Amino acid sequence: MQTGNFTWDNRITQLVQTKYPIIQAPMFGVATPQMVAAAGEIGVLGTLPLGDLPASKCTALIRATKQLTSHPFAVNLFLNPLPERTAELERQYTRTKQFIEDLAQKSNITVNLAPYDEVQYTDYRDQVDAIIAEGCKIVSFTFGVFDDSTIAKLKAHHIVLIGTCTSVEEAKVLEKKGIDLICVQGIEAGGHQGTFLSETLPKIGGLSLLAQVSDAVRVPLIYAGGLYNAKTILATKALGAEGFAIGSLLMGSQESNLAEFEKEALRHAKANDLVLTKSFSGRYARGLNNTFTKQLDHTDYILPYPFQNKLTVALRRIAKQNEDPEFLSLWTGQSRGPYSGASIKAILTQLIHEVETHSSTTD
Repeated sequence: MQTGNFTWDNRITQLVQTKYPIIQAPMFGVATPQMVAAAGEIGVLGTLPLGDLPASKCTALIRATKQLTSHPFAVNLFLNPLPERTAELERQYTRTKQFIEDLAQKSNITVNLAPYDEVQYTDYRDQVDAIIAEGCKIVSFTFGVFDDSTIAKLKAHHIVLIGTCTSVEEAKVLEKKGIDLICVQGIEAGGHQGTFLSETLPKIGGLSLLAQVSDAVRVPLIYAGGLYNAKTILATKALGAEGFAIGSLLMGSQESNLAEFEKEALRHAKANDLVLTKSFSGRYARGLNNTFTKQLDHTDYILPYPFQNKLTVALRRIAKQNEDPEFLSLWTGQSRGPYSGASIKAILTQLIHEVETHSSTTD
């Protein structure tokens, strides 16, 4: 689509076959099949988050989404390296389990967290087989990169691959592996950071990172982190982004899986209420600071992913039932949007209109 001298058409729209190079971000626990379908209706690429779900659950979610839409959509996987099970890890797990249960008890929350031997890994190869079987044509991933044989397998089925980088070095790895699109994730972004070459987060702002990655690779770039209006989209476009991932702006929408009290907590939060924390999952994620993050951060009661994530599932589930945001992971980015309760179709249509209008007035 073209308005005046501004056009949305580019390498990304041609590759994923959408009207706009806008991507509904893969917000695990927030994005639903309904959200994915609504994005497709207006020409945006919806993304169905599968995380590290077992293959059978991946299949069920993909089928539920396909019943709602015939438009292209991506599926998103977590590729985090899995820690070796050791006696020391089991000891740390049991110790952390007791600490969190005691912490919850002090806040009048009775919870029995999963024992160590119930924590199960998901092999992404099983997920890939399910994705291929369901005929999915776009796969995005974070926390790592597929092994060469899996990339070849996906490519043999003509599947578009979208990898996530948080550094120039990671972008170069993805390009060398033959990944079709690279999502440059700024540290401003809400939710989990996709870093995979280092356990330390790169100390670089998103716009600086985008400009450097744009100079370093030739693969079309998607930018994620702090996009919420026309100015932010046009700024990243000028720095080399051809695609734009929108996440936090959609969290309050009708199609969001968040409960109303969670949406209200986000709407009332201030900028200094945000924190990068490992407390809930064992990986850095940006969201609201609360009792749980304050008690866990900077302690040795944080296990490697996915053990911390699996351990805290039951606590988060009970907190949601109790409408208690102090023990919930509420992820959101640094740009403080309105968290509109409208449909994402209305939210994104308005955003698209603002971009086109702002572009035409500044040309």
